[in-house]
Amino acid sequence: MIVDAHQHFWNLETGDYTWPTPDLPALYRTFGPEDLAPELAAAGVDRTVVVQADDSFWETDAMLAHAEAHDFIAGVVGWVPLDRPDEAAHALDRYRRHPKFVGVRHLIHTEPDPDWLVRDSVLEGLGLLAEAGVPFDVVSLLPRHLEHVVTIAERHPSLQVVVDHLSKPRIAAGELEPWAAGLRAAAELPNVHAKVSGLVTEADHEHWTVEDLRPYVEHAVEVFGADRLMFGSDWPVLLLAADYQTVFTVYSALLGATDRSKVLGGNAARFYGFSKI
Repeated sequence: MIVDAHQHFWNLETGDYTWPTPDLPALYRTFGPEDLAPELAAAGVDRTVVVQADDSFWETDAMLAHAEAHDFIAGVVGWVPLDRPDEAAHALDRYRRHPKFVGVRHLIHTEPDPDWLVRDSVLEGLGLLAEAGVPFDVVSLLPRHLEHVVTIAERHPSLQVVVDHLSKPRIAAGELEPWAAGLRAAAELPNVHAKVSGLVTEADHEHWTVEDLRPYVEHAVEVFGADRLMFGSDWPVLLLAADYQTVFTVYSALLGATDRSKVLGGNAARFYGFSKI
């Protein structure tokens, strides 16, 4: 089973999204399951995990509705207000009743406070996820965010954490540090995983090459190994720099030296608990 562990939907007619904006015409339209299904079939991808793109209940509910209607959606990474633990507890109680609710994410990279993730209230909210056995996706951007991944993973060793997009390395600038050291430090915690996703959009959108991406993927493989990495397309965001088939082919090739059955499917199924579906 091949799993795309990171993709999105959004409906600009019914949702109140702050991003994408009109200055991104490739993305500024509605994207739904009917748009993705042909791409999955062409690439031979069996299942996907749809991940929140807005910190809201309404979007989580919409994703779960899509999951009910489309078998290829194996899981939904939704949102709960982690900084309001009492409210988060009630939301988790409701969402965990849905068999395809498999994780939580918050758009920490858009928070004005770069230390939002380690606020006392948020750490308490993350404790609720740990107790409930609900994984947490971290969309990090700053080196500081990777430092905070270490903090939360140490504070809550039973919390399963996955770093989205390998923490957005500065591929276009050709920079490896401090990203490489930060990723290595995060990988030292056994409950931290990472997604090989979102890389083409961190490279030069018009002129990226496979070799531009290679050192970043190789470093991720070195520090995480084959057991804690998973493939994600980041569709439709990838359309800023490539198409689905290109991204799947390139990432698959870059991961060719690893255990592909794990990175291209098995790890995501285990991490998000598809066996419960």
